[in-house]
Amino acid sequence: MINRPYWIRHIESAWESRSIVWLSGVRRTGKTCLAKSLENVLYFDCELPSVRRMLEDPESFLSQHKGKRIVLDEIHRLENPSELLKIGADHFPTVKIIATGSSTLGASAKFKDTLTGRKTVVHLTPMILEDVRSFLLKDISKRLLNGGLPPFSVQERISGTEVQEWVDSYWAKDVQELFRVERRASFMKFFELLMVQSSGIFDATRFSRDCGISHTSIHNYLAIFEETYVATVVRPYSTHKPTEIVAAPKVYGFDTGFVSYYKEWTALNDDNKGILWEHLVLNEISARLPAKKVLYWRDKQHHEIDFVIKGRETVIAIECKWKATAFDPRNMLIFRNHYPHGPNFVITSDTHAHYRRKFKDMTVEFVGLSDAIERLSD
Repeated sequence: MINRPYWIRHIESAWESRSIVWLSGVRRTGKTCLAKSLENVLYFDCELPSVRRMLEDPESFLSQHKGKRIVLDEIHRLENPSELLKIGADHFPTVKIIATGSSTLGASAKFKDTLTGRKTVVHLTPMILEDVRSFLLKDISKRLLNGGLPPFSVQERISGTEVQEWVDSYWAKDVQELFRVERRASFMKFFELLMVQSSGIFDATRFSRDCGISHTSIHNYLAIFEETYVATVVRPYSTHKPTEIVAAPKVYGFDTGFVSYYKEWTALNDDNKGILWEHLVLNEISARLPAKKVLYWRDKQHHEIDFVIKGRETVIAIECKWKATAFDPRNMLIFRNHYPHGPNFVITSDTHAHYRRKFKDMTVEFVGLSDAIERLSD
């Protein structure tokens, strides 16, 4: 079993403040392996009927495990999972519980209580850079092409059979159990199109036409993808200037391996590495800085900033480039004409020691991804 030190530290820290940790993430991100790798934990798989019977009396079960650390894997399989967690938080605070699921806590009608104030959420993303080092993947290009799901990342190339198995499991165990969507063909067509068009501006009209369903269904499906973490919706930053995009979001597929697969990329060049690098940067920020709200900026003349993070008095501008030489300052200069206050970062794969450059009156800092996370956390 390969350790994932960042995530172990994250969970241990979460347990210091609250007794309940909700460990969420898409299928095969490694939630079960991560939970089992924690020290001195008792593991219970809620998919097993015998375990579900054991948990039918939450008070009795929890009283038997005072002072212990327990894992309740796939807890949504219980009839009333939020009742057990609420009783644990309120009446058995010495029982440290980590509950896993493939969606947000409020995604299922089974969760009658989202445990506000009683739990800490840890969203396990596809592999971050620290995980890549733990998995001994020396070439970041392989992480881009194969993606960040641990079973896929170590292979020579993910296969169509494995992708289809993942999709079938996602449909059966997440979508159907939690949402009961009826039109599988339209839903999965939308999933494929999102992967192909990942990081693009979301156009509900085009998706509606191509999938043969209504605008309402498209927006409902997108909400399901968000709830189950297979898509990240990045909304526009705007102060409602007439020249800016104010409503249309960008949508990113959850994993570079799936994006590569559906785009039919079997090898990478600098152009498609640049596209996947943008996804990897977003994944790293989501994992390491979950409190940061990531936006993007675009005007009606198609000048765009990849990511924007709004502070109290400043706006951080972020461009993602596979190589530093690919950076063109024009879009950032135009953005700073509108929003002059805030740092400017260009995050690249080939910047090993950060440095600054001046473009007219604008200072831009070129950083690697690890350095960027440190600076953005300030």
